[in-house]
Amino acid sequence: MSPRTLRIAMVGTRGVPARYGGFETAVEEIGSRLVERGHRVRVYCRQGLGARDGVAPPLTHHLGMELVTLPALRHRTLETLSHTALSVAHLAARRTDVAFVFNAANAPLLPVLRTARIPVATHVDGLEWRRAKWGPTGRRYYRAAETAAVGLSDALIADAPGIADYYRDEYDVDSRLITYGAPDLTGMGHERLHELGLTPDGYHLVVARFEPENHVDVLVEGYAASGASRPLVVVGSAPYAHEYTERIAALAASNPKVRLLGGVWDQGLLDQLYVGALTYLHGHSVGGTNPSLLRAIGGGTATVAYDVAFNREVLGDAGRYFRTAGDVAARVAEAESDPAGCADRGRALAERATQYDWDEVTDGYEQLAFDLADRRTPGPKRLARRRHAAEWAADAERPADAESRKS
Repeated sequence: MSPRTLRIAMVGTRGVPARYGGFETAVEEIGSRLVERGHRVRVYCRQGLGARDGVAPPLTHHLGMELVTLPALRHRTLETLSHTALSVAHLAARRTDVAFVFNAANAPLLPVLRTARIPVATHVDGLEWRRAKWGPTGRRYYRAAETAAVGLSDALIADAPGIADYYRDEYDVDSRLITYGAPDLTGMGHERLHELGLTPDGYHLVVARFEPENHVDVLVEGYAASGASRPLVVVGSAPYAHEYTERIAALAASNPKVRLLGGVWDQGLLDQLYVGALTYLHGHSVGGTNPSLLRAIGGGTATVAYDVAFNREVLGDAGRYFRTAGDVAARVAEAESDPAGCADRGRALAERATQYDWDEVTDGYEQLAFDLADRRTPGPKRLARRRHAAEWAADAERPADAESRKS
């Protein structure tokens, strides 16, 4: 237990239990550890998360964290901001020492916390404006929100060196570099794979939301062209990307070895899927350090990732990389022809995974919380603006899918 305790709020995610993405995983892992150290942690959750489909009453506590469940508008462009608006209003009326706000898109609501004199750090995530699902208006909004996060936060959190570099280059501000953790799954068994008709090292795996910047379509297309004998298991879906989901389904229909499982909410089964795969295929291209990628290497699974700096920072020379469907086909064929090489790369990645420790991540958040409470952070950067604003304005008009493929 820490000698001094704080009241800490975590705002801007779907909440816990973690069933969706990286932010939720981080909140659960960090928040529960902060509770173990004696802090009081309140997590704001979206309605329907605490109990599947919202049938049962929402949870009020999870792993020692207090949960506040509030509604959100079920619309792609309004869901996050509408829920955070209610969360911030609730938080501003209650005594809290520190707030961690996740996602720079929520920055327009930071003035409410500043008025309430609550020190706030914003976890800026990846480059949201590069996500292909946003049109020019949405991309301009996310860039403006990014600038607002710099100008209104007492501190910024970056989860990857590339994100910290971006904010230093574009805004001349430093960030707290605090990555995610990787679980040690290397001792996990395979006994549940039979539930899905799978065997250890007998399949390739994709785990991702169905969004263009995650390149699920490229992975499926490349796999289908590879002549692979082992099936491709795809875990994931998307609530709003109907056209993109249909494209993936059409590509999958062309090859009977592609299996679309949808969402897998059983974490134990999902972990066995990571550990049991011959390769994990990771198409994420615009985020920072990705928890799904860390989960795969924590299981010692050979990984083929989209070739961007964020993924290379994690995998290094032990990874394999792709840009096109042709690259995917070559990497899959290579893996099936050399399973011993896959095993060697998997062991090297498991060793790299030890660099990503949730206890050390929590150390970073705890120290930042103390610094915020004691006003030892640089504070907001008044009149924040990009150094390359003209370039970004031009990029905002570029078709989003082309931007995604270029990344």
